[in-house]
Amino acid sequence: MTTAQNAVKDYYPSRLDVPTDPVRRPHPTVWGTRASGPFDADALSAYESKGFHIEEGMINPAQVQNCWSEVERLAADPELAKSELIVRERGSDRVRSIFSVHEVSPLIDQLIRTPRILDRARQILGSEVYVHQSRINCMPGFAGTGFYWHSDFETWHAEDGMPTPRAVSMSIALTDNYPFNGGLMLMPGAHRTYVPCVGETPENNYKSSLQAQRIGVPSEDAVTKLAYEFGIEQFTGPAGSALFFDSNSMHGSANNITPYPRANIFIVFNSVENTLVEPYAGTRPRPNHLGSRDFTPLTPKSGTPFA
Repeated sequence: MTTAQNAVKDYYPSRLDVPTDPVRRPHPTVWGTRASGPFDADALSAYESKGFHIEEGMINPAQVQNCWSEVERLAADPELAKSELIVRERGSDRVRSIFSVHEVSPLIDQLIRTPRILDRARQILGSEVYVHQSRINCMPGFAGTGFYWHSDFETWHAEDGMPTPRAVSMSIALTDNYPFNGGLMLMPGAHRTYVPCVGETPENNYKSSLQAQRIGVPSEDAVTKLAYEFGIEQFTGPAGSALFFDSNSMHGSANNITPYPRANIFIVFNSVENTLVEPYAGTRPRPNHLGSRDFTPLTPKSGTPFA
């Protein structure tokens, strides 16, 4: 859907009345060059072709422990508990997500500004960047429910007004990510295919979709075709590993029925040349903690516990 403020062509229509064919993405995946950041040629090539890349040892064990202690502090904060920043599992009181973590945690704000992280985001996007969204994703043992297959960009485009998929997500594992405790699954190469979704966006859709997304997800037929064409891989590895993945990556996770919890810091870097307009679904923009409209570029910070 196009509004007056979105008068330019919408390359990524969605939330349609009837199913339509997938769209071949016209925009790049990597906007920068090998010389513009710390990713080497192999890492950039992998990101370009698969839509994601894993870097082990992004933070060390002591830094992981500091971040884990911060997660526990935020989850127990009574003021945060009264806000929309904490989302709980449907049917229980267990924390599912904590949003705006870089704003409520100086420690995590320092983390995302370290040059080895910030410069990678700049390199992929070929510009200065700002934080579109930040959160902690929790997958408690026995209680963590998964996320159905989806493209984040579809939601950010439809409900936040992000014009193009010129955004990169970074997920840092704060616990060991096993194949069996709800680790993130991705379809390598599917980021080059955009899948329009069917269904009108309800008002305040985010209030239910953060627990169980039903609008803005591909059909089972679309998922099946993508899976047979591209296959499925998984983000696994020790705590401290980082996954960088394209905003249009098709991904999801299963329930965690093991005793082993899973928790990840999740930061979305968006290009300052890709700032939000009015939502393409024709609804009001989601709250700022889900789709920030503060487009101030991030500046690096050295000499921190993460330096």
